Amino acid sequence: MGRIVKSGAGWRLGLNPEAERFKGLVAGNEWSIELTEGELEDFCRLLDQLNKAINQMADELMDEERIVCEAESDLLWMQVEGFPESYTVQFILNQERRAEGKWPVQAVPGLVQAAQMLKIF
Repeated sequence: MGRIVKSGAGWRLGLNPEAERFKGLVAGNEWSIELTEGELEDFCRLLDQLNKAINQMADELMDEERIVCEAESDLLWMQVEGFPESYTVQFILNQERRAEGKWPVQAVPGLVQAAQMLKIF
């Protein structure tokens, strides 16, 4: 399996299984960071978890009610904020290197779909 890079409006997500240390890539329009395999696995897993959580809460929220959901592992912290149909995603790396990134509402659907397609978790 070779290198995979998916991209859309405001996001990029990549996997290079042959890379020695940094096998993953996450990026926005004006920033990017390489991730270890564990960081990428946690990123995809937590993003999926948060996406499901915010969508499950949709029926319990009033129309104008915003929600914030957080999840974390030893390697990173993630948060979604907004409405079930339109929310932002933010992450912060917790180990070794310090980095953070955030995607706007319009970038999130494509990012979520690409993370689910990587199938590394």
